[in-house]
Amino acid sequence: MTGGVTGGGDRSYPPVSPLVAGLTLRCPRCGEGKIFDGILTVAPRCSVCGLDISAQDAGDGPAVFVTLILGAVVVLLAIVVEISFAPPIWVHVVLWGPTILGGSILLLRPLKAGLIALQYRHLALGRGPAP
Repeated sequence: MTGGVTGGGDRSYPPVSPLVAGLTLRCPRCGEGKIFDGILTVAPRCSVCGLDISAQDAGDGPAVFVTLILGAVVVLLAIVVEISFAPPIWVHVVLWGPTILGGSILLLRPLKAGLIALQYRHLALGRGPAP
């Protein structure tokens, strides 16, 4: 069963590490096609191998990881800045507001791509049953 493959035929692809696919934002099957159409919009299909990724559902997983990771880092850094320099509150707003916004976008993309790659690797996305 090819599971949504169009344009890729029966070609076999070497295994792609979910870590590599996530960090490079590439297709979990071929490792070449881009997985995103926009900032966080997942492409409906890989432009290289044709893998149908329109049915992917990373759910809230990436957001939870971003909240936990980025929240811990920002809180620790804010405590260090407060203890070291005791700046006025507006300095914290100026420092951590953009850090949280930018960090969220930078972390969401690879985490979302990585979870999609894990879904593919564990047969939950477009590959059908294990042989």
